[in-house]
Amino acid sequence: MIGSLRGVVLDRTPPSTLLVEVGGVGYRVTVPVPVLGAAELGGPVFLHIHTHVRDDAIVLYGFASRDERGCFEALIGAHGVGPGLALAILSVHSPMGLRRVVVGDDIEALTLVPGVGKKTAARLLIELKSALAPGDDDDLVVVVDGVGPSARSEVRAALSGLGYGADEVREAVRDLPDDGAVEDLLKTALQQLAAAR
Repeated sequence: MIGSLRGVVLDRTPPSTLLVEVGGVGYRVTVPVPVLGAAELGGPVFLHIHTHVRDDAIVLYGFASRDERGCFEALIGAHGVGPGLALAILSVHSPMGLRRVVVGDDIEALTLVPGVGKKTAARLLIELKSALAPGDDDDLVVVVDGVGPSARSEVRAALSGLGYGADEVREAVRDLPDDGAVEDLLKTALQQLAAAR
């Protein structure tokens, strides 16, 4: 089994494939969107690999960190979650963000992922509680970059309800200031989204 790859990026194929040359051999690796975005053509790359063996193919999934790979493996261990959906979840939520979602029972945050409805999100939250337990970071749920999870959740839900895509919502929420009321945070997020368009 391949556990990691260190090489050069030969090609990037959106939405999620890198061609990585290692010792003269090109490996096609499926990666989360943030990893694809960070990879530069001709640049060096190091990926933690999950080798997925199916009846008809062997697929390599690559991640920027061991933690990200661990989250992927926890996700595909959940009932009804295949590699494609696990990758989609990690394209929307970082490992730390996903732990915050699980600890905070944030169904709305999971439904930002294409293909995840409220029933699937509720089931996933239950299944992932033990697999993605934060351990000693129990204050994880109290403050997220200075903003309480309920405020972030409300802003996410509002933006999603206004028709913004998952990528736009993720970017807008990530760039929120450290403090403020939900109304102010939403106004700031909307201004950032308007400027980006």
